[in-house]
Amino acid sequence: MSEARKTETTDRKEPLSKARLRLWLKLLKASNLIEASLRQKLRAEFGSTLPRFDVMSALYRSPEGLKMSQISQMLRVSNGNITGIVDKLTEEGLALRVAVPGDRRAHRVRLTDKGHEVFATHAAAHEGWIDAMLAGLDSDDVDGMVRRLDHLSDTMKEHD
Repeated sequence: MSEARKTETTDRKEPLSKARLRLWLKLLKASNLIEASLRQKLRAEFGSTLPRFDVMSALYRSPEGLKMSQISQMLRVSNGNITGIVDKLTEEGLALRVAVPGDRRAHRVRLTDKGHEVFATHAAAHEGWIDAMLAGLDSDDVDGMVRRLDHLSDTMKEHD
């Protein structure tokens, strides 16, 4: 990036670095508001948590199952965080551990039929909640934001 681009200013004549910092804070605030609402709704409607929803979502998308390390990698959390959730899902008959042939220490975790049914119910409610929260955005708003956030993600990958 050129030095001129780094010091570019916005229409408000503030340094672009300050505008980028403000953007980050607004993205974080919006994300935190959505996440807090989802946490509350999952707890109130299903007696569940967002981390549990995320684990079930990962398993739902992987019918062949996932190793614990794969789940933690997908969700960017420690194996320890995943273990407690998987233990509880297993106790409730929503998931099961299947031994990996040739590796007696490794197991794949997958949802049971009951787990699939429960997650499908939670996922439908989740989609409805997100839709309601973002109802003030029309299709142009959504498409524009998705494009810009994709661009941001690409930029971040290049930065790393």
